[in-house]
Amino acid sequence: MPLIIRDQLVTPPTWFSSFRDLTLYCHIFLKADIVIESEDPDPYWRWIKPRGGMDFVEDFVRPGTEDGVRLDVQPNFPRSVITDRIAPENVHRLIAQLRFCGGLA
Repeated sequence: MPLIIRDQLVTPPTWFSSFRDLTLYCHIFLKADIVIESEDPDPYWRWIKPRGGMDFVEDFVRPGTEDGVRLDVQPNFPRSVITDRIAPENVHRLIAQLRFCGGLA
């Protein structure tokens, strides 16, 4: 089942190294296909591509087109983990919540 990350969570105040840690862990250990949900993917792609952020991300998708576990800023869909940023102090909690939400190993 895919892990869908909202586009707002890839830019500051998210720590980019924490974003990479989260996507690495979910890709390798949870075997998740990771996508970023965005209406306008171009500025986000230009932000994360040169920093190595696409290493564990499969693609960008339009909002609401994929079913899966979501990392989001608002509870718009079922099976959503809500956060305002990805940072060193919350990466472990986010991983635990994503696993608990269902669908990920």
